[in-house]
Amino acid sequence: MRIILLVIDSGGIGPAPDSEAFGDLGANTIGHTAQAVPGLALPNLAAMGLSSLVDLPGTPAVPLKGVAYPVHSQAAGKDTLAGHWEMMGITVTVPFRTFPNGFDADIVARLTEAFGRPLLGNEVASGTEIMARLGERHMQTGWPIVYTSADSVLQIAAHEDIVPLPQLYAWSQSARDIMQGPWLVGRIIARPFVGTPGHFTRTAHRHDFSVKAPSATEVDALQQAGVRTVAVGKIGDIFSGQGFDVKTPTVSNQDGLEKTAQALEQWPSGKPGFIFTNLVEFDSLYGHRRDPVGYARALRELDDFLPRLWNLLGPGDQLWITADHGCDPTYPGTDHTRETLPWLCYGPSLIPGIGHPRSTLGDIAATLAALFSATQVGHGHISDKLVPG
Repeated sequence: MRIILLVIDSGGIGPAPDSEAFGDLGANTIGHTAQAVPGLALPNLAAMGLSSLVDLPGTPAVPLKGVAYPVHSQAAGKDTLAGHWEMMGITVTVPFRTFPNGFDADIVARLTEAFGRPLLGNEVASGTEIMARLGERHMQTGWPIVYTSADSVLQIAAHEDIVPLPQLYAWSQSARDIMQGPWLVGRIIARPFVGTPGHFTRTAHRHDFSVKAPSATEVDALQQAGVRTVAVGKIGDIFSGQGFDVKTPTVSNQDGLEKTAQALEQWPSGKPGFIFTNLVEFDSLYGHRRDPVGYARALRELDDFLPRLWNLLGPGDQLWITADHGCDPTYPGTDHTRETLPWLCYGPSLIPGIGHPRSTLGDIAATLAALFSATQVGHGHISDKLVPG
């Protein structure tokens, strides 16, 4: 048996019970994208149950082939770590620190000492915007561009011809060591770029230095139970590499889907397995940049790829699709949005149906534990529709 969990990074489906508390009342990432881009048809996602959870006006009615649930996150945050950790049984109860006015003077002093040079930026900014604005100055001085966002992150951007990748990664590790205790942020992100002024572009050499989970996750429990665990995309960084037998980086959503398919095609015969894939471009390229057309295109590309994954499933295998938070490309601002999340499941042995709302993403961990006879991490509840007998 193999379980494949695809994360549409930011794929929310409408209001959650606590959306108003997060300032996100009315956000609906996938629903608003479908409304904003007429003719967006997602028949394969609809067959897995998406159209039963959120209105998809451009998608014709199709027979239901999967099991689908709306899920409400319990994490005290709407960021990448909180969402993914909750899927694996760890619920964040205290939000990670954010710096809405830039980093404190003491932090800047520590970073400057660690890097051996001054910083540029130190503000809340869009990565592409600050790169365009300060990239030329960075190339002239060699000073790194440091910035944050509404998320709990410290990001370091540097041109690959000016700062070699090993140096950028070393700076990022130094920043990870500094940003602890009262300064603890969820992620330090190395953001390399290339190009010339007016034509800068990010490269695929991004690397996240995430805070480690406070305890073992369901991935660790699966590994200990003899399940082969594979991380595709930024999943390896999110979990600091812990619990995974194989960690495969990606350069795009399409690359992530291809590498997920390749992992299935090359799977060791008879070995139980768990593949955990993050499709980051939904969030980084389209959600944060408030680009519903791009978001719609990415959804269509995922939808088109699904039959290939279905055809690679054996009798006991299951493909699951969920999200870690929302990032509505039609909503004001550029922050993540607190939303209800989908849990779509397809497998040759499953009986199609739409389930009642789940109260935590931790139900994913509980169901994985039941399917693989592993120790359950967290307090989620098993989906009986996904566990035989």
